[in-house]
Amino acid sequence: MTEQAVSTTEKVNLLDFDRQGLRDFFAQLGEKPYRAEQVMKWIYHRLEDNFENMTDVGKTLRAKLEASCYVGAPKTMFDKGAADGTHKWLLGMDGGNAVEAVYIPEPTRGTLCVSSQVGCALNCQFCSTATQGFNRNLATSEIIGQMWVAAKHLGNVTHQNRRITNVVMMGMGEPLLNFDNVVAAMSLMRDDLGFGLASKRVTLSTAGLVPMIDKLSESIDVSLAVSLHAANDELRTELVPLNKKYPIAELVAACQRWLARKPRTSITFEYTLMKGINDQPEHARQLIKLMRRLPNCKVNLIPFNPFPGTRFERSDADTIRAFQTQLLNANVLTMLRRTRGDDIDAACGQLKGQVLDRTRRQAEFRKRLDESASHAA
Repeated sequence: MTEQAVSTTEKVNLLDFDRQGLRDFFAQLGEKPYRAEQVMKWIYHRLEDNFENMTDVGKTLRAKLEASCYVGAPKTMFDKGAADGTHKWLLGMDGGNAVEAVYIPEPTRGTLCVSSQVGCALNCQFCSTATQGFNRNLATSEIIGQMWVAAKHLGNVTHQNRRITNVVMMGMGEPLLNFDNVVAAMSLMRDDLGFGLASKRVTLSTAGLVPMIDKLSESIDVSLAVSLHAANDELRTELVPLNKKYPIAELVAACQRWLARKPRTSITFEYTLMKGINDQPEHARQLIKLMRRLPNCKVNLIPFNPFPGTRFERSDADTIRAFQTQLLNANVLTMLRRTRGDDIDAACGQLKGQVLDRTRRQAEFRKRLDESASHAA
């Protein structure tokens, strides 16, 4: 950031900086870089956004900070709890846009699902977010700000009362299409002066942008999840159109490179089970064959979560169990994700938010809904 930018009437949001960025910003203010780390502890450990309350920061610096910057998390438009303890926040961004973040408590962990874009530029057929279209990428402050809001609400205290133990970049949007801002936010999630999470507890989920998977492995130490959903190219291209550009063979090769660079890590492959679409024994056999090329990786089976207007249905319980058993019998580590928060539309694939769509996808989806309703009448 230039001196000219600092001197304008536009205040700078400190949530946009990782640790090095914050040190550089303080140096431009004429302050010792370690002062940035003092302020960082107040922001992320004590969740303080009022400079006057930062008592170990000198009055002169506090006044300078008040004049030139602020700590600005997204505004909560509403928050809602589910019967199973899941919690969802609708967070306002700008001009009518909003994204959703979801907290999922379990006996041994608390996972926060974070969005990276307003809507999504990809058009995965089974995802509610895709029907909303796309508006823009989120800034670093808007990504880490979701965690800041959730931590404040939950009473999370870094290194002490850790309510948020895991973060997944698995909310609205494709994280690798917003690479720089997502990496900066994940750096703050991992930094000891930020939220202090271990690398295995911060996971980025991608639909399979092959070049960016390689770039991610070189940029930051986090866990990787891949939204697979089919193990043959014809079906996967139908479900995940990105597969046409980066087919399964290229995706598997990128995953193999990831594992070669990070030999003590694994990759999770997400597979949403849809009735009669990808849940048959032959689909399981295709998946088993693929997973043999990626030893020690695991499959996370996700029962499809319906939303208004979708043509897909959830596989029945017996089919899901048979699919999982087939994988386990072939020595593929397979987990079955329990559906959480579906009573508040907070389950996987259900996040929608409010998107001022620039792609016309929302209008097209609503047109199809209206046509379906008129035919049914």
